[in-house]
Amino acid sequence: MSVRLARCASVLLLLASVFVAPAAPAADAEPTGEAAYLGRWDLTLHAPDREYPSWLELTDTDGTLRARLVSRWGHARELPEASITDGHLRFVSPKSEEDRQDDMVFNGQLVGQTLEGVTSGQDGRPWTWSAERAPSLTRTAPPHWGKSLRLFNGKDLSGWHTSDPAAKIVWTVVDGALRSPGKGPELATDRRFEDFKLHIEFNCGKGANSGIYLRGRYELQVENDPEPEGPTMRTGGVYGFLAPNSEMPRVPGVWHRYDVELVGRTITVALDGKTIIDHQEIPGITGGALDSHEGLPGPLYLQGSEDGHVSYRNIVVTPARD
Repeated sequence: MSVRLARCASVLLLLASVFVAPAAPAADAEPTGEAAYLGRWDLTLHAPDREYPSWLELTDTDGTLRARLVSRWGHARELPEASITDGHLRFVSPKSEEDRQDDMVFNGQLVGQTLEGVTSGQDGRPWTWSAERAPSLTRTAPPHWGKSLRLFNGKDLSGWHTSDPAAKIVWTVVDGALRSPGKGPELATDRRFEDFKLHIEFNCGKGANSGIYLRGRYELQVENDPEPEGPTMRTGGVYGFLAPNSEMPRVPGVWHRYDVELVGRTITVALDGKTIIDHQEIPGITGGALDSHEGLPGPLYLQGSEDGHVSYRNIVVTPARD
């Protein structure tokens, strides 16, 4: 190479070093500021006597912070007040929804990857709360199904346990079917499941209400309420989140069957052989859930605390293989 060409090459290298484009931020860089608070959170209320599973979603709509909350019971609902100021989060659940004389005010902040805060109970005593970011539960491959398991033997409660062993009103076995007590405890399987298919048959009494909590967290509704709630809260719905694609029959005293597939947080539901929810995402837990730890396996849990009697039989789970 000639001396002249070498000098030209040196100049070009120098210019390249001066004008090189700045490095792009890492694709997995953590959000900062208000953006760090946005998304879905698995929230737990820590009361003096127990913990209450809950769920929170924070979104930004045209510069306005919006919050949806599943509190100790009920369904996901929009909150009237939510704000983030200087790293301080505040949201308010109305007293009418919390069975109390004043609004339930939540204050908190982001501590590392966790939301931590304070609120108060109905009696004014302080409660704390914490929240972890809800997992996506995305699956990278379809499941391989294992061996089917019959969870109810048609005779007794072997393999099941109640939420209150000392309860005076109990679940019973009548004519080979589990029968909910009405205003009694919940009933859960001893075994826990991650992804699974479920076959279950149910017979809802007049004016009765129950539910099938999948992994103990997502309620598939069973009801014959005298004054039915909205579409997501009627038979065939995932309570508070997903409505069936058409109106479901609500005739009491008739046996029906659910066939359910739950993979991650994606659910498909068939009622009496007709698909009514088809591969839809469940955003979060239902009020009254066993816990808010969505990333963990959970039991099948039958609601017994509502009115009336609902019977269940032929309960078969097919879990996914590891």
